Amino acid sequence: SIGQILKRIRDQEGLYLYVDLSPTCILSHRTPISLFHSTPCLPSRRPPSLDGASPFPFFPSHPELIFGNSVSSFVYKPAIRPAAASLHTAILRRMGHLNLPSKRNPKQWKLLDLVTAAFFGLIVLFLFLVFTPLGDSLAASGRNALVLSSSDPRQHHRLVELIEAGQHPQPIEACSAEEVDHMPCEDPRRNSQLSREMNFYRERQCPAPDETPLCLIPSPNGYRVPVRWPDSLHKIWHANMPHNKIAERKGHQGWMKEDGEYFIFPGGGTMFPEGAIPYIEKLAQYIPIRNGGLRTALDMGCGVASWGGYLMKEGLLPLSFAPRDSHKSQIQFALERGIPAFVAMLGTRRLPFPAFSFDLVHCSRCLIPFTAYNATYFIEVDRLLRPGGYLVISGPPVQWAKQDKEWADLQGVARALCYELIAVDGNTVIWKKPSGDSCLPSQNEFGLHLCDKSIDPSSAWYFKLEKCVTPQSSVKGKYAVGMIPTWPDRLNKAPTRAALVKSGIDLFEADTRRWARRVGYYKNSLNVKLGTPAVRNVMDMNAFFGGFAAALASDPVWVMNVVPARKPTTLDVIFDRGLIGVYHDWCEPFSTYPRTYDLIHVSGIESLVKAPGSGKNRCSLVDLMVEMDRILRPEGTVVIRDSPEAIERVARIANVVRWTATMHEKEDESHGSQKILVATKNFWTLASASN
Repeated sequence: SIGQILKRIRDQEGLYLYVDLSPTCILSHRTPISLFHSTPCLPSRRPPSLDGASPFPFFPSHPELIFGNSVSSFVYKPAIRPAAASLHTAILRRMGHLNLPSKRNPKQWKLLDLVTAAFFGLIVLFLFLVFTPLGDSLAASGRNALVLSSSDPRQHHRLVELIEAGQHPQPIEACSAEEVDHMPCEDPRRNSQLSREMNFYRERQCPAPDETPLCLIPSPNGYRVPVRWPDSLHKIWHANMPHNKIAERKGHQGWMKEDGEYFIFPGGGTMFPEGAIPYIEKLAQYIPIRNGGLRTALDMGCGVASWGGYLMKEGLLPLSFAPRDSHKSQIQFALERGIPAFVAMLGTRRLPFPAFSFDLVHCSRCLIPFTAYNATYFIEVDRLLRPGGYLVISGPPVQWAKQDKEWADLQGVARALCYELIAVDGNTVIWKKPSGDSCLPSQNEFGLHLCDKSIDPSSAWYFKLEKCVTPQSSVKGKYAVGMIPTWPDRLNKAPTRAALVKSGIDLFEADTRRWARRVGYYKNSLNVKLGTPAVRNVMDMNAFFGGFAAALASDPVWVMNVVPARKPTTLDVIFDRGLIGVYHDWCEPFSTYPRTYDLIHVSGIESLVKAPGSGKNRCSLVDLMVEMDRILRPEGTVVIRDSPEAIERVARIANVVRWTATMHEKEDESHGSQKILVATKNFWTLASASN
């Protein structure tokens, strides 16, 4: 009988379960219980009595069987020996289930156990990768490998040749959706494997052009034309950069918050959660912010740059920087708000500015270890700060708990450099830099000494940090605060440092007049949207003395003046006239996020890719224009002026980067043979690009 067979199985310590999901019933003693449903099993679902009295006379305290509508599988606990396996088949045959195979290999059940264990192991691994930073890093590495695998250097070079020759009429393909925020030189997928010493891995680490796929960066899904200035100071579209990390972590400090389809910016910061305006008011008690004597300001480790955004209301022009770190997109938020900013890291190299550029340097919990490495970082700040300028540090280590030694060291470095202590207000310290070199003692605890005269104080493109103090006497001219004109007079008066260029004063004055005339032509004859709400963030890729930016001083814009690293170092003149900018080599990508500029201007675009003197190309015009497309916003404008032959080549490339371009004659008053190309970046999506 079935009861005898069950007893024999019991004697061999084999229990078996019949599993079914539609629904499943378990018979424990005499009571049917539904495993997957709240309703009890129907009496008709009970099996026939095994001995005429009780369903389970042999196992009164254990459930033996699970019965359902059909037999689906058996699970043994513990594993049944082969003899027992044949017995359960006999039971099924007595119950009418004759369609099952007569034998089962017990190894199948061991394999099932292994598969089940592996399945649950994969689930644990999946959760670990999803919710830990290691998972993010591994995923990013995988994506990077996928991107780079599609980039064949020979194919890249061949495609560039075809485009430049006008033999590639099709548009350049779009990059993948994962690349919407791609920054080639600040790519954590590439840089995470580099040395952590002095934050080297967070500095610019650019791939060779052939190592980068030749594709156009798409916009994120749902991207809109950015909110116009000045409303953008307070809110931006969430869809344009849907990164909630900062809002979640810093919302309570007033950085930013998510509010429906917007991110809103209350104006706070870690050291000024009540808002930037009262914080600036506090600084104004000690610093002459409003008399025009201070104009250029550097905000280090700026967060979303609210301090810089509100400082502009006081007539100052800030330039904010921060690395691409765990906050990921802080500079992207700053630029979307219309605040001057770029991505940089104070690590092993000088920042890309000339000596004595900034009237005010600010750090609000920037966490730069100023006294580390024999005060190397403080020395770099001293190189950038104009004599008579002000240094403000808020946050650690200033009167900070458990950082007494760091605070004492910071004060010691400032004393060694003869900085005048203006105030210590809570966790904020304010110093004023002296004029002259005589105060530096020959002996000090940090080993500070003046740099040799052979070291150029304004060389700053991939220039290693020096552990010596830049002597003010090494820079000729008058550039100290109080010795240069106040703003706005300093804008159009030739700085003494312009004289370092041959015929520099005359060139400066001619350049200023020339660009005032050209900008008027752009606005009135070419209908470029300068001076309208459509343009806020502007870049001049070949700035020289900054004449283009000076002609826009009355417009609601700010201009990033880029002085090519291989051209005369005129960036100091740009800062002396109260403007801002950086050194850069245009054979490399720029340190900013995609879609950050409304208008890009360049005069002499071919000179940016040619080696000075030889006339040979150092890099490709195609790669340069693809990079311009990366940093230009959809519906943004490009204005390029060059020789007619160069403009013809640019026009061919403009078609394949999906720009709508028109060519124009130059203004009548300008001499020489030039043409002007005005192009608009079309607003396309990944879906339209694939079609």
